Amino acid sequence: MNTKTTVISQAELNAQFACCDKIAAYWQSQGRTPAAYVETYGCQQNEADSEKLRGYLTQCGYQIVREAEGADVVILNTCAIREHAEQRVFGNLGALTHTKRRHPAQRIFLCGCMAGETKVSDRIRKSYPHVDGVFSTHHLWQFPEILWNVLSGKRRQFYVSDEPGSIAEGIPQVRDSQLKAWVSIMYGCNNFCTYCIVPYVRGRERSRQPEDILAECRWLIENGAKEITLLGQNVNSYGKDLACGMDFADLLAAIAQLPGEFLIRFMTSHPRDASAKLFDTMAKYDKIAKQLHLPFQSGSSRVLKAMNRHYDREGYLQKVLYAKKVMPQLVLTSDVIVGFPGETEEEFEETISLISQVHYDSLFTFIFSPRPGTPAAAMDDPTPKEEKSRRFDRLCAVQNAISEEIHQSYVGKTLRCLVDGVDADTLTARTEGGRLVRFAGSESLIGTYQDIQITGATTWSLTGKLA
Repeated sequence: MNTKTTVISQAELNAQFACCDKIAAYWQSQGRTPAAYVETYGCQQNEADSEKLRGYLTQCGYQIVREAEGADVVILNTCAIREHAEQRVFGNLGALTHTKRRHPAQRIFLCGCMAGETKVSDRIRKSYPHVDGVFSTHHLWQFPEILWNVLSGKRRQFYVSDEPGSIAEGIPQVRDSQLKAWVSIMYGCNNFCTYCIVPYVRGRERSRQPEDILAECRWLIENGAKEITLLGQNVNSYGKDLACGMDFADLLAAIAQLPGEFLIRFMTSHPRDASAKLFDTMAKYDKIAKQLHLPFQSGSSRVLKAMNRHYDREGYLQKVLYAKKVMPQLVLTSDVIVGFPGETEEEFEETISLISQVHYDSLFTFIFSPRPGTPAAAMDDPTPKEEKSRRFDRLCAVQNAISEEIHQSYVGKTLRCLVDGVDADTLTARTEGGRLVRFAGSESLIGTYQDIQITGATTWSLTGKLA
């Protein structure tokens, strides 16, 4: 694995913009506006990457559309975290043979984390001849060049070599929302959890310069953003590779001091590096949401060691207790894996007891999915699939009861919420803790903060009325 970080120069980026100009001129010569469709799988980092792809496509003259049928360019931006996600991508990729048959000039690309796996790019070469290009996350900044090579008649493009992790500033973005924005503050991961493929496909940790992040946040706020979510595989590691003397807590504080009415969120936060300084900073600034996603993955210290998580049950609980002490209103969410290789019934019960002790607002729950190339994929795994499913169902039942209990405690309270959209015949809003609220009101309220009195609750959401 190449571990060097490369900063893409302005000259290199200008070469990509020159490709954008050539593509735009090509379509102008055809006398029509081409259409492009980008489908995103997986995490928020992939969503942020797709915004850059849409930005490039728009600069190339494409109109962004919402379906693959009839589109001149189709991009599948993929996730490699679980086997089910990969199989879904291959299924959808196969289905695109029909859209391309009806529209032979359609160009199809696969990118994202799956594209960083050699077995995937080899499979595309051999079994999916209708795919025109594959490029890994390290090559996203070169997409105009890749697209131009395909349009100008060159052979299928595979930009999947083990390039150093890069940082490219200045790629245009087309965001899904003016109200809410993703801001990537770093890329890659150094943790090498034994079950996770991310460090192998996204490279080692590399942080953006703080002045670039602050400039992006300032621009977003000035242009109407009310919520900014900072992204990284492990945001708590921010700045360790820079000589700027600024860690993640310092960065949060700097953004929170920008002028304007907005809220800062962030994910994902690794317990290994979550510090008292981070929690104190969150507590200090009103503009930092009192919401924390802190994945614990297992309640068993033995399993955590086998996962290479670099913390144990007791250390995790100490951090959670401190965070709740300085932020009594904290909304806490987490990830948990059921059925890690070798997990015993007693160790699963340790996970259940941790959930009951911490009282999470909600959980993202997964049954262990072996990823080829990771250490966990080679571990002995004697637990039957049916037993893992039973444990999974029980865990979900325990957490759903806790979530409903917590939501019921909101009834009668008045909360400041950002009104962010419409769902059927109701407006939707989000509390500071990220809880979904539905209420009746005028669509003119979208984009504003409102005080909403909570009148009802379910396991998954709240209902209310304007206070």
